[in-house]
Amino acid sequence: MKFQIRQLEAFRAVAENGSITKAAEVLGVSQPAVSRLMSDFSKSVGFELFQRRRGVLEPTTDSRYLLAEVSRILDRLDHLDDLRRDIAERKSGHIRVACLPGFATSHLPGVLVDFLSDRPGVTVTLEPDRPERILEWIIGEQYDCGITDGFAGHPATDATDVPIRSVLIMPKGHPLESKPMLTPADIRNEKLIHSRRDSPFFRQLERAFADDGAEMNSWIEVRQFTAACTIVAQGHGVSVVSALDAEQYRGKGIAIRPFAPQINHRLSILRPVTGNASPLVFDFIKAFTDSLAPFTATPNAARSRR
Repeated sequence: MKFQIRQLEAFRAVAENGSITKAAEVLGVSQPAVSRLMSDFSKSVGFELFQRRRGVLEPTTDSRYLLAEVSRILDRLDHLDDLRRDIAERKSGHIRVACLPGFATSHLPGVLVDFLSDRPGVTVTLEPDRPERILEWIIGEQYDCGITDGFAGHPATDATDVPIRSVLIMPKGHPLESKPMLTPADIRNEKLIHSRRDSPFFRQLERAFADDGAEMNSWIEVRQFTAACTIVAQGHGVSVVSALDAEQYRGKGIAIRPFAPQINHRLSILRPVTGNASPLVFDFIKAFTDSLAPFTATPNAARSRR
């Protein structure tokens, strides 16, 4: 036994309006079309659907039971159509994002709030972890995109690289705050908080000190720039960090100054090569990349690679 959706719609319309004429008006079809739909539907179910009382078509006892189920089916179909429209307009769906721990508590939450503000049907899973785990998740297609740094490339991923310019931060009121720009020579005697020695960023910083003939006064080695920002905000040491991380601490006890030579911190936004990413994922990646524009080393600096 097969029913047509149009038959179900006609059945409900007649039951709710009490006549073929009014049902035809509601459905936007002719009266003969509604009569034909009702006749075919009645034959399919094997019993009379309506009885006429005082000029009004009323559902029979049997069809009242059927009407309740038909209404539920049509309501679900309406919901399905709304969902289809939301997905087509990218206002519904789920995104799984893996990121570095620092991003989960600084820049990324604000980006997510803005992204979701006009997408009420979209939900997000945000999972912070170390770069090695993020890469594993993306390769295994457990997450739609990953935000990491120091990414050397992998054939199972697509990556968009964004170079973030660096700045020097110091406690508010520090004597060096009077200088408009600082160099390695300016901070040779300052206790330096820096990234891990095996990181590409540290190697660039070490080379900058060597080129300037200055000795680095290493004090505290950290994994995340946010840790360096917190220590400096408490009045201790200086640090060269990404402008993106420094911005999160503006007005919180630190002074920010340009640093020369320019050292870039490379962020990478990863996707699985074989994953069937939805347009919503690409929209999020674009929104996140656009949010980095004020901090990039050069305009339009984002670069894709596999």
